Amino acid sequence: MSEQTQDRAGDTARRVVVVGAGMAGVQTAVALREAGFTGTVTLIGAEPHQPYDRPPLSKAVLLGEAEDSAFDVDFEALGIELRLGREALGVRPADHELDTAEGPVPYDVLVLATGAEPVRLPGSGAVPGVHLLRTLDDAERLRPVLARQHDIVVVGAGWIGAEFATAAREAGCAVTVVEAAERPHAGVLPAEVAEPMTAWYAEAGAVLRTHARVACVEPGVVLLDDGARLPADAVVVGIGARPATAWLADSGIELGTRGEVVADAHLRTSAPDVHAVGDCASFPSGRYGERLLVHHWDNALQGPRTVARNIVGEALGEPPAVYDPVPYFWSEQFGRFVQYAGHHTDADTVLWRGDPSGPAWTVCWLRDDRLVALLAVGRPRDLAQARRLIEAGVTMNPPLLADPARPLKAATA
Repeated sequence: MSEQTQDRAGDTARRVVVVGAGMAGVQTAVALREAGFTGTVTLIGAEPHQPYDRPPLSKAVLLGEAEDSAFDVDFEALGIELRLGREALGVRPADHELDTAEGPVPYDVLVLATGAEPVRLPGSGAVPGVHLLRTLDDAERLRPVLARQHDIVVVGAGWIGAEFATAAREAGCAVTVVEAAERPHAGVLPAEVAEPMTAWYAEAGAVLRTHARVACVEPGVVLLDDGARLPADAVVVGIGARPATAWLADSGIELGTRGEVVADAHLRTSAPDVHAVGDCASFPSGRYGERLLVHHWDNALQGPRTVARNIVGEALGEPPAVYDPVPYFWSEQFGRFVQYAGHHTDADTVLWRGDPSGPAWTVCWLRDDRLVALLAVGRPRDLAQARRLIEAGVTMNPPLLADPARPLKAATA
């Protein structure tokens, strides 16, 4: 028997348990089978629903254009055991056991993929008509609200707030968006980049109130700290998300300052035989020289491939793969397709391609004339070319890059 055949035979006896049945968890389970893993794969999810994709919740499901967004995966055919409606309560790495509400689950390898949970508005938990938008149940509760064309107050002008406001306006609702900062996307985009997006709200018929903090929420009304009273048949809170890791507090698995699982460059945690992927984990980026915590769909799609490769490769004695992607996300808001690739915090130059008051424009961030990040509004070709240029570390020619008529790939030095 060859060494590789022996390794595969040993692989058959290994048990991989994946905690979290969102994109990261499902893709990890599928990627394990695609990588040739022959052991048992168990996917554990807290929700009772068939695993589903989240981006359609803020559009198609919310507007009644789709009943759900279940993944098109034949789990039975892939030999993936689903255990749904099971909440994870803790991990005992020394015993190689995951504790759930239904009892302990033994594992040989554990993958943490529990994602993120929305930040709640303090003091609003018991007030009727206050909603979050994170789960399928959230979207189903909000769908009749939009259908009845209620007056809606959205708290937070970040990505989820903008996307919900877009859907609510499409449904014919009166929408007021309340943002504590001075502009939309204040936590993720520089002022000069976010400023043109402010006009999108009025153009869509939504009211955007910046520098506005919620004092309290009462049935039918939102009170701001300046004394303003906003009528609200419903309130939707979109003030951010944090890693869903509170259940790991006593596990001994290292958590970071943002509450995330601290993973290494191979997406392994501080505990043996435990990996972490997706929104719940940060990883060190050699490309950007800092630890990244990426709460976006593409990260939950790409990371599982590295985890699966490393789980399978470990049995074969292969060196572990490094996870160092170019982060990417997109958002559809107010009739515009917004895409972002890279990480711009260490850039030394900002270049614009096109007029930000128009329907299509791009912002490029460079460091030492190398493209490190790009935001494209209505210019998907810019985005597609930028991802390749960032990955390759190509030196750009800034004057050529600033010409919106010139393809990015033709603006190299």
